[in-house]
Amino acid sequence: MELFKSLNTENQKASSTTLPTSVERVKCLIIGSGPAGFTAAIYAARANLYPVLYEGLQPGGQLTTTTEVENFPGYPKGVTGPEMMEDLKAQAVRFGTDVRWGLATAAEFCNGIHKITIDSSKLIEAETVIIATGAEAQYLGLPDEKKYAGSGVSACATCDGFFYRGKDVAVVGGGDTACEEAIYLAGLCRKVYLIVRRDQLRASKVMQDRTFKTANIEILWKHQTLGLIGQGVVEGASFVRNKGEANEDTVTVPIDGFFLAIGHKPNSDIFKQLETDEVGYIKTIGNSTATNIAGVFACGDVMDSTYRQAVTAAGSGCKAAIDAERYLSEKH
Repeated sequence: MELFKSLNTENQKASSTTLPTSVERVKCLIIGSGPAGFTAAIYAARANLYPVLYEGLQPGGQLTTTTEVENFPGYPKGVTGPEMMEDLKAQAVRFGTDVRWGLATAAEFCNGIHKITIDSSKLIEAETVIIATGAEAQYLGLPDEKKYAGSGVSACATCDGFFYRGKDVAVVGGGDTACEEAIYLAGLCRKVYLIVRRDQLRASKVMQDRTFKTANIEILWKHQTLGLIGQGVVEGASFVRNKGEANEDTVTVPIDGFFLAIGHKPNSDIFKQLETDEVGYIKTIGNSTATNIAGVFACGDVMDSTYRQAVTAAGSGCKAAIDAERYLSEKH
């Protein structure tokens, strides 16, 4: 699930023909309301930057779809994703963050003042912009993925693998990410099925070797997922094997967890002026959160293709606010 999404075709047409009807000037604008955005807001507010934060399409970000969070510091008994995000929001508001509902629909970064259009109707002119729009996990598009979301379906082995200790799980994908997830889960689970569409892996040679050498990983070659089964939670998955060939057939595999590892898409589509990698992750300079445009900072999953954890997102949000405060101090 994404925190931020680029506009659909109709909205894009509307934004190109509709001028903003109001303009507001702010010192610090934060786009996105996940752990990165709210942490940036907490630090920015405490630094008297009077931040305005727009929540986006999914207030609270990807964590609002997570049933249980046990690896975020400060919650020894665990916490649900929505509850944790409400805590972060409340803390940001407590220090003076102006949290608003709205979607950034256009961006124009200029020297000194940056212009962000909200909902194709309101123009925000900001001295600093912190982008915390997150990334969207890629799914197969099966109805069962939504049906069992939080009940056996996950796009993050590091986040949710702990709940499947001693159980059987499946990982879908054939690249480095899928192999890494499978190897990680193999250290927790009894059995890991790696579901690969083709008859070979796309992963690097070293990751392939590690996968092949992991005893409790079984690769199901030339398998494509048809659906999931289970009463309330995932209890199995059905696959078509050797699709389109003479020996095509269907198989059902009993599993307790179904992990997607077919990539993520950073929500950076409207930020065309910023430097990104080939996938779309926003590039930052050195160890900072600064982008190639002065006064624009990026934090969280929109710039992190490696860790993608709530705690690392929160840490980068802290850095972004500090970077923004220092930028303004030097500017003035």
